[in-house]
Amino acid sequence: MDVPSLNTIKENLAFSTFLKQYKERLQDIFTRRLNIDKMSLKRGLPPFALKSIMQCKPLSVFIPEEYNGRGGHVSESLSMLETTAYESLPLSLMMGINGALFLQPVIRYGDEEVRQNIMNRVLNDEAMGGLMITEPDYGSDALHMQTSYSETDDGYHVEGLKHWAGLTGWADYWLITAREQTKSGRLGRDISFFIHDNREPGIEVEEYYNNLGLYMLPYGKNRINIDVPGAHKLQPDRTGIQMMLDILHRSRLQFPGMAIGFIRRMLDEATDHCKDRMVGGQSLINYDQVKERITRLQSYFTISSAMCAFTSSRTTIEEPVTTMDLSANAIKAYATDMMHEASQSLLQLFGAKGYRNDHIAGRSLVDSRPFQIFEGSNDILYQQISESVIKRMRKIGELNLYRFFSNHDLTDKAGEYVKSSLDITIDPKMAQRKLVQLGKAISRLISLNLTIELGQRGFNEKLTDHTIQHLKSEIENWLHRYHDMPEPSVVEADSNMNWLDLMNR
Repeated sequence: MDVPSLNTIKENLAFSTFLKQYKERLQDIFTRRLNIDKMSLKRGLPPFALKSIMQCKPLSVFIPEEYNGRGGHVSESLSMLETTAYESLPLSLMMGINGALFLQPVIRYGDEEVRQNIMNRVLNDEAMGGLMITEPDYGSDALHMQTSYSETDDGYHVEGLKHWAGLTGWADYWLITAREQTKSGRLGRDISFFIHDNREPGIEVEEYYNNLGLYMLPYGKNRINIDVPGAHKLQPDRTGIQMMLDILHRSRLQFPGMAIGFIRRMLDEATDHCKDRMVGGQSLINYDQVKERITRLQSYFTISSAMCAFTSSRTTIEEPVTTMDLSANAIKAYATDMMHEASQSLLQLFGAKGYRNDHIAGRSLVDSRPFQIFEGSNDILYQQISESVIKRMRKIGELNLYRFFSNHDLTDKAGEYVKSSLDITIDPKMAQRKLVQLGKAISRLISLNLTIELGQRGFNEKLTDHTIQHLKSEIENWLHRYHDMPEPSVVEADSNMNWLDLMNR
């Protein structure tokens, strides 16, 4: 199979041809040259396989034309991630890390000469980059990270400890976050990003983690003690924290690219299995409960399609997405919930046969689970969704959910579909658990709006109609839980807690 050269990429090889060649290469690697089921038990990826995949220049979709890339079009980036995720969810995460968490930040905020050099190495030498934010003692509390930097005669000195950075030990470049150490020894409030070229010393892998899933990607603990040239510090439009929000929101908005490919694979595997599997003298797919699971997977596929359409039409590499917190958090949280639920359904349909690490159902269950945790734990994101909405409601003096969402651009088409459930006045000082439940309802409401818009664009009418019904049920369910959630009460242990003692009375 011919591989697109840099010249054909620059001349804008038809994207359909580019994607077809890339898909064929993935199928050749994962279906014919590797036994993917047995490979799932091994960590990493054979060097020949990674090199062969990277020769197709998949990361060129993230790179603007002036650097010999395909142009950085969001729709092409999402389609590449979709194609990758269908064949391998871990590989799609690898591509997502490189694109959304390294290349796009460098393109938006990096020094011009540094950008040129990095883009050239990515396209010509298959170089890869990753992002280090998380620290062992400061996971979700990233603003209190302890990695520090200070100015030197030639640039900056950065030191600290980072962990759970995907591509640990593999990446050729790292984006590393740190806080400035003042003369008094205190750390500043703002966050800065530094590009480290791994050809230079200073990053020591202290430990490789035995991660539960995503075996293809190495994770670990990294000791940072590096000197960085002045030009290797990203320059924010305003503050470093806003730059970090722009980077994270942009990445979260691109999660549907991975989600749709993965969900489509779950749907295809489930449909094929249920058509072929005979139980009680008939095909498994004829059973009502099985049909319900299949139609739910179809709804997940439709919703993730709507999310991809939204991200493609509302975002560009040139414009910041700092203020798109509501849509970014809703899309990331719900997309990853759907991914894991899809894998749960596939495993249930396969039964005991699928409960193996070398079976696609068991492997998908474990591989999809961390998507609900990294780049913002979903529980936290759902809480932030509600807090963001309540803040906006209080600002305009409107506490009725239906009236507020009827006039919000992310939900203005969806409100009428669930008016009876949505027509409530909320208490802005609600408990945390209620913020999470409300956030889940809001994310589904936004998704309902996106699905309606997708249908108006001409998407399959039958899929759209039953997805709307699915989302209505989801929204009503979460709003009901929000209303009727009891007060949690942790019971202190006492002596009357052994059931066997009660049997002797």
